[in-house]
Amino acid sequence: MAELATIARPYAEALFKAVPADDAAAVAAQVEAIAAVAGHPRLREFADDPKVSAEQVFDVVVSLVSEPWLGPAAKNLLRTMIENGRLAAIGEVAAQFRELVSARSGVWDATIASAYPIEPGLLAEIVAKLEQRFGRKLAPKVELDPSLIGGIRVVVGDEVLDTSVKARLEQMKVALTT
Repeated sequence: MAELATIARPYAEALFKAVPADDAAAVAAQVEAIAAVAGHPRLREFADDPKVSAEQVFDVVVSLVSEPWLGPAAKNLLRTMIENGRLAAIGEVAAQFRELVSARSGVWDATIASAYPIEPGLLAEIVAKLEQRFGRKLAPKVELDPSLIGGIRVVVGDEVLDTSVKARLEQMKVALTT
């Protein structure tokens, strides 16, 4: 994955510099939509076919994403990545671009995984403590993951805070086997 991150970084940074701050959130959503389409195995197979031109791949992706919604910045990024043979990295570009936008706005996306649903009042308390812990404003997104058994796992950018029962059991297992 480090290789994809290295490939994606210049694209994400160039897009970030090219997009006005007011449009950044919309462009981030557009690039994420492109990444969702481009990540489909059948499309990847189509794009990797040497008989298919870059323009054909571009046209198919744009038509699947719904063209009128895509702005010029997202289209230019897509065209450039296809021409350079970097379509596989578009998902990582989307993630890195989202992080750059979050850093500029001061609000970071936080994915909170929990084994059980979290009530709104408790979620507000958790987010307040996480904002102190990470030192930034967070926009939480809650996901259910029963494999955690209990506790939560939080991902903010490239930082992970795992207080789940599953993680603690793994730590105990490592401590007992070494």
